[in-house]
Amino acid sequence: MALTSLVGRAVSLRVSARARSLGGAAWWGANTGRIQAASLRSLLKKAARTRFGRAHGFARIARCDDNELWNAYRQAVPIRDWYGFADDIASMREGTEPDVLWPGLVRDFAQTSGTTSGDKFIPISREMMRSNYRAGLDIFAHAQRFGLSLPDLFTGGALFLGGSTKLTMGPGGVRTGDLSGLSTRLIRWPISQVYLPGARIALMDDWPAKIDAMADLCAQRDVRMVSGMPSWAGVLFERILEITGKSCMAEVWPNLRLFVHGGVRFEPFMPRFTELWRGTNVALALPDRLELYPASEGFVAMQDAPNPKGDGFMQPSMRLNTDIGLVFEFVPLDEIDDDQPSAFAAHEVEPGVRYVVVLTTCAGLWRYVLGDVVEFDSVPAQGNPARLRIVGRHRHFINAFGENIIVEHIERGVSEAARTTGAEVGEFSACPVYPQPGRTGALELAVEFRRPPDSVEGFARAFDAAVKACNVDYTTKRTADRGMGVPHVSPVPMGSFHRWMESRGKLGGQHKCPRCANHRDYVDGVLALAGGSAVGGGVLSSLAGEAES
Repeated sequence: MALTSLVGRAVSLRVSARARSLGGAAWWGANTGRIQAASLRSLLKKAARTRFGRAHGFARIARCDDNELWNAYRQAVPIRDWYGFADDIASMREGTEPDVLWPGLVRDFAQTSGTTSGDKFIPISREMMRSNYRAGLDIFAHAQRFGLSLPDLFTGGALFLGGSTKLTMGPGGVRTGDLSGLSTRLIRWPISQVYLPGARIALMDDWPAKIDAMADLCAQRDVRMVSGMPSWAGVLFERILEITGKSCMAEVWPNLRLFVHGGVRFEPFMPRFTELWRGTNVALALPDRLELYPASEGFVAMQDAPNPKGDGFMQPSMRLNTDIGLVFEFVPLDEIDDDQPSAFAAHEVEPGVRYVVVLTTCAGLWRYVLGDVVEFDSVPAQGNPARLRIVGRHRHFINAFGENIIVEHIERGVSEAARTTGAEVGEFSACPVYPQPGRTGALELAVEFRRPPDSVEGFARAFDAAVKACNVDYTTKRTADRGMGVPHVSPVPMGSFHRWMESRGKLGGQHKCPRCANHRDYVDGVLALAGGSAVGGGVLSSLAGEAES
């Protein structure tokens, strides 16, 4: 029997019991509160003798019963963002002082560099490594639940489009780098037998060169699973088609079974993914997809039901990972900046409410504001697992005129405009246009058109209508063009956003383009690199001006 076939059988056997347990929706609905309370108590006990634990009375809180546990924890520990932990993390990274935020010495730190601030360092304890490993196995457990044959899946290669696996060594043996680099040790037998692209290419920091190397290697391989951000997967697919001269990826990887993706909403990328996969042969079925919600701080959630078959798109809900050593709280979005905001455990949330995710981890982050804004589609109070969708970031919004736009509104607007006009888009970002004499305030959308619409004005009109359909505040401000004018659409060449990110040192498989902001820094930066200018400079198009293709 071939080694790869043995790999699939080994993984299948390992996750089969877990796959069966994950199917018990009613059990998870009934037990989410108990599981999360037990996780919190376990973390408090483990960290009771740390500097942070002593200062906040963890030993005392851990002795509370389940009814008092949450209140005692919330009263003792205020929520805070990364900067509230910065001094303690700096001490930990010296590699000499144990028991700061987490017991012992933490020697691994994930380096993150968001678009809104400088580098941050996230502690990754041994327990966090185990948590991530358990979540990684759950990917295959859910895939098996979807009906995928794991022995068949692992008969070929599994390609991971992560960041660089290169690490830097600091004092006391402290390792710092992308989470994908730190997590390389999780790729153990049997997965290591089918892992692509291999250590040499994974170590590369130059992303254009890395894409070329991956394409050269994998174009000749029987790849059956791809994991990565949709935008970078598209770039890789395009390069492989250039190398091979094939008309579609189905000809290159006819046995591809599963595309695992996360980090950004897939819907805007689906038309391009579909075209790259099957070209003009509309009869070809698409590979199964599985959406993840990973973060450097912890593996939050993953899709637990298969996507509908066919070409339609419906954003899936993702099940909260409540039993892998993480503790979740959810703060209503409109309270996140209050001195004492409300907070709800996973079993207390309500559907349809926008919450900011607050995370307590098995690596020493306590009531840490992750920053993502989510909504729940199913909740334990209704007898189901907690399932959520990401709808934005609580610092990524547009509210210059009371329009209250979040990332989800921009993504829906772009997706609907592309569908309506037949356009195909790449990356995009939105920002406010501030009023000036003779010009009303508005939205501006900088967007890459891989296939432009017949009319940029038509795209702007469809975008405007789609945002109105999901945002009553925007609709009100747009009434009679009084509060806000028509949106401006600024076409930029393909690759403009990636060049802008590269100029900021943020190019790679773990960095995301911001979809919107309440300032103009992102859009102006992209336009400057693309040779454009701000609204009013003659480059941009709108319903009120002349289109520029």
